[in-house]
Amino acid sequence: MLADDMPCNARNPKPGTVYNSKYERINLYGVEVEVDYRGYEVSVENFMRLMTGRVHPATPRSKRLLSDHQSNILIYLTGHGGDGFLKFQDSEELTNVDLADAVETMYQGNRYNEMLVIADTCQSESMYQKIYSPNVLATSSSLVGEDSLSYDVDQSIGVYIIDRYTQFTLEFLENEVKSLLTNKSMTDYFNSCPKSKCLSTVGVRTDLYPKDPKRVRVTDFFGSSRIIRTVTEKIEFDDEWLSVPPYYGKSMDSDVT
Repeated sequence: MLADDMPCNARNPKPGTVYNSKYERINLYGVEVEVDYRGYEVSVENFMRLMTGRVHPATPRSKRLLSDHQSNILIYLTGHGGDGFLKFQDSEELTNVDLADAVETMYQGNRYNEMLVIADTCQSESMYQKIYSPNVLATSSSLVGEDSLSYDVDQSIGVYIIDRYTQFTLEFLENEVKSLLTNKSMTDYFNSCPKSKCLSTVGVRTDLYPKDPKRVRVTDFFGSSRIIRTVTEKIEFDDEWLSVPPYYGKSMDSDVT
């Protein structure tokens, strides 16, 4: 979900790119990046529907979270926030109660195995304080009462382009997690931005998570695998096949009105 079209913004001196620093070392908008919700589509309602599976039957696969009881889910929340909320489009807010309810609905619907919630906003610890569902690990760029601070300013456009937490966690992932076989743990990830670098206190919540983060690989959440079956025979899709509603496992599509 990408609310602002920064790659095509008129102030972007290099259209089609978004860099993590003024030195332009990493293009965060490379060819492998997929944006499924953009602009006006990025709303609290669509986020909640995506999480819980309550989407319209005609919604394409790219706009669905096709997860099940074996899926490890990573949710990354960033933007302007405060104590208990994250702003969407400067017009509405996702509250920590909304997030907790969505996670519980996912748990009841067998839509995840384990979940990692990363909140990167001011007072971001508050975003996961209301979660009560099992198998959820959470971390934040700041505690309640703290701001998340910016790191690097690009004078050519006159704005800060990355926060400290994002800078140092990205640096850790780029330098230390170079393959799915890495032994780096979630504890290593949590420690990648100490207060001396972040200037805010990184929050970690583990009481809902049954495993020791020291024994959980980073790639359990930051690495992905897809099951792909290759077919060689010719497949023709007739009108009868196209009229059959899609099935994505346990779904809540019937709840949509």
